[in-house]
Amino acid sequence: MAQPFTEPCNRGIIEAEPCPRALGREASPRQRRMVLTACVLASSMVFIDGSALTVALPRLKADLGADLAAVQWVLNGYVLALASLTLIGGVMADVYGKARMLAAGCVLFALASVACALAPSASFLIAARVAQGVAAAIVAPASLALIGATYPRDQRSQAIGLWAAASALTTAGGPILGGWLTESFGWPAIFWINPPLAFVAYGLLRFYAPADRNEPRRFDVVGAAILAAALTALAWALSRIGPGEAGEGAQDAAPIAGILVAALLSGVGLVAYAIWQRRSDHPMTPPRLVENRPFLGLNVATLLIYGGLSVMFFLLPFELVDRRALTATEAGLVFLPFTLCVGLLSRAFGSLADRFGARIALIVGPLGAAIGYAWMALARDGSLTIGIIGPMTLLGLSFAVLVAPLTSSVMSSVEDADEGLASGINNAASRIAQLAGVALAAGVASFASGYEVGLAIAAAASIAGAFAIATILPPAAAAVGVGGVPR
Repeated sequence: MAQPFTEPCNRGIIEAEPCPRALGREASPRQRRMVLTACVLASSMVFIDGSALTVALPRLKADLGADLAAVQWVLNGYVLALASLTLIGGVMADVYGKARMLAAGCVLFALASVACALAPSASFLIAARVAQGVAAAIVAPASLALIGATYPRDQRSQAIGLWAAASALTTAGGPILGGWLTESFGWPAIFWINPPLAFVAYGLLRFYAPADRNEPRRFDVVGAAILAAALTALAWALSRIGPGEAGEGAQDAAPIAGILVAALLSGVGLVAYAIWQRRSDHPMTPPRLVENRPFLGLNVATLLIYGGLSVMFFLLPFELVDRRALTATEAGLVFLPFTLCVGLLSRAFGSLADRFGARIALIVGPLGAAIGYAWMALARDGSLTIGIIGPMTLLGLSFAVLVAPLTSSVMSSVEDADEGLASGINNAASRIAQLAGVALAAGVASFASGYEVGLAIAAAASIAGAFAIATILPPAAAAVGVGGVPR
C-alpha cells in the first residue's frame, strides 16, 4: 500500500462471519488468543510493508536509477494483484480453509519479501512486488475471516478492538520505521521485517488454529483476469500522462497514441468485466449489488475519495525528501498527524455518526480533505508546519470523520447475507482507487507544477466524492441509525 491506513471495510469482513458457537465449533480461550495473535501479525506484516515503503520511494528511485513511472509500478504492481485477486482470495479461504490459506499466504509473502530485498533492478523488484500482492490477496481476507470464524459473536468486539489497535499502531509507526530503516540500512531493510513475522504467524496457526470449515464455492478466475488487464492498461495510461522527467517539451505522437490506445483498452476491459459478471455463475461482483443504488454510490465515492488521498501520498515523500531536504526518518514523522488522528479518533467520530446520521459525516469528511489538499498546495512555499503539518492534521481529522460511517453505511446498504461480500468489494474499490491515484500522480509529477496539479486533482476528487454521497444518500438517511442507509 502507498498510503498509511487500512481499508475502510475490514471490520465488516470479520463481523460477517457466522458465529462459531452457533455452528458447534467453538475454540478454547487460549486457541482464540493465539489465533488472534497470528492474524494480527499477518495483517501487520501487510500494513507495515506498505506504510513503511512510502517514505523510502525517493531513496529507492535514486538507488535503482528508476523514473517515476517505474517507481509507481513498485507500488502498483502490488496493488494491482491485491485489488484484482482479493475477492478470489476470500473465496479460496472459504474453500480450502481460512487457517490453511492464511498460513500459505504468510509463507508466500515472506518469500516474496526476500526477493524484494535482494532485487538487483527495478524490473525485478516490480515482479517481486506483484508476487507480494498475490500473497497479500490471500493473507488479507483470510486473516480477517479467521478472526470472525474463531470468535463467537458476543466476543468479537474485544477481538476487533485489539486487531484495530494493532493495525493503528503498525500503520502509524510504519512510515517512521521505514524512514529509520531506509536512512540507516537502505530501503531493502524494509522487506526484511516480514519473514520473522510470517514465521511466527505460521507457527501459531500450525499449533493453535481450530479445524477449518470448508465451503464448496467456485472461483471467478476469468473475471479476475479481465479486471487485472483493464486495471493494468488504466494504470499505464495514467502514469504516462506527463512529459517525462527530463521535462523537454511535450510527448510525441507515438506515446500519445499509445496512451489513448491503453485508455481505450482499459475502458473496453471494464465493460467486458461488467458483461462477464452478468453471465458468470459465480461473479466476484454480483449484479444485484451493482444495481443497489446506495451501495454503488458509496463505492463510487470510495473510488474518488481514496483516489485523491493516494495522489497526495505518492507526491508527498518526494516533496519532503527531494525539495525540503528532510531525512527519511523526518519524512516518516510527518505522516504521524494523519495516522494518529485516523487511528485514535475514528471510533469517537463513528459514535457521533451513529447518533446524528452518517450522511453528514460522509459529506463533511471529503470536503475537509479537499480543503486540506488546497491548503497544502497554496502553502507549498511556507514552513513545514504551515505547508505540511497543518494540512496533514486536517486531513487526518477529515478521514477520522469519514472512515467509520463509510464502513457502517456500506454494511447497512445490503442484506445481511451480502455483508461480507460487500465489505470485500468496498475494500477492493479503495485499492483500485489507490492504483489509479498513484499512477495519475506519477504522470502529473513530471510537470513543472506537478505537485500543485496533483493536489488540485485530489481536492476535485474529494469534492466529487462528497457530491456523490449527497446525491445518493437522501437527507432522511440521517435519522436511520447506524450507517444511515435504509435497507
